[in-house]
Amino acid sequence: MRIQESAENYLETILILKKRSGHVRSIDIANELSYSKPSVSVAMKNLRMNGYIEMDPDGSITLLDKGREIAEKIYERHTLLSDWLTILGVSPEVAVEDACRIEHVISDESFRAIKAHAEKYKQD
Repeated sequence: MRIQESAENYLETILILKKRSGHVRSIDIANELSYSKPSVSVAMKNLRMNGYIEMDPDGSITLLDKGREIAEKIYERHTLLSDWLTILGVSPEVAVEDACRIEHVISDESFRAIKAHAEKYKQD
């Protein structure tokens, strides 16, 4: 199942914030992405209604299984692609920006090939 790039970005951001601070609220996402609070609120409602996240009464956001699966997939792509581009000589800033775009459109097959090549490179 394919979801919109914006939803993937929100899920990835929730994962990153959870790793960083242990908890996530809508305001944290708004601050991290420099988005308005109303925009994040609408996105969180959509993610919740589609079964990607749950929100506690206190506003804490938790990834549900299918949300976590997407978030981890996008985060792995982002991390590997930005590291790979940096190794190829791309500046870290550009590598991160490009990885953020590539991570959403690259096929599973191409990503697996890049990942296998990167792992082989690490071993050599």
